[in-house]
Amino acid sequence: MSKPADLTEHETGSETVFQGKLLHVKRDSVRLPDGKPATREYIEHNGAVMVIPVLESGELVMERQYRYVTRKHCIEFPAGKIDPGEEPLATGRRELLEETGYVAREWIYLTSIHPTVAYSTERILIYLARGLEQRESKLDEGEFLEVIKLTPAALLELVQAGEISDVKTVMGALWLEKVLRGDWTAGPVLP
Repeated sequence: MSKPADLTEHETGSETVFQGKLLHVKRDSVRLPDGKPATREYIEHNGAVMVIPVLESGELVMERQYRYVTRKHCIEFPAGKIDPGEEPLATGRRELLEETGYVAREWIYLTSIHPTVAYSTERILIYLARGLEQRESKLDEGEFLEVIKLTPAALLELVQAGEISDVKTVMGALWLEKVLRGDWTAGPVLP
């Protein structure tokens, strides 16, 4: 097998185009592998955590909320942005409680995904949460959602029907199916 080609692009300059509360837009000048110049625009993002909460019954705790950008109600797993300096597991614990009112005894790291590698630095870490205990949700101001429960089979049916198109939730559903079937092993149980 031959050595793969070096396709690396090298930054030659960078500027901030927009600095917002949630994201930052950057424009970089790069040198392509053939030496020619090019421009790359992208979004800098702190990253996020998504939680797959599984009840003792096997049902999944999910959310239904209106997403303005898509102009539709979406069913998703609980998730949220990592605050600067925050450990991802702390983000998962915070978001699960804030959005659903649940806490979990057992946390298992599954994987990390990059939902839009062409124009964003965002990375989403996915955790499985078990041993759930109901508390009281503490939604952020301006956050409105409905907590719902679905079986894994019902979730997959919604994904297959195209009713769930959120990439992190679709990936979570596929990972969960593989883990439950024993095809893939989950990561370590975290304290």
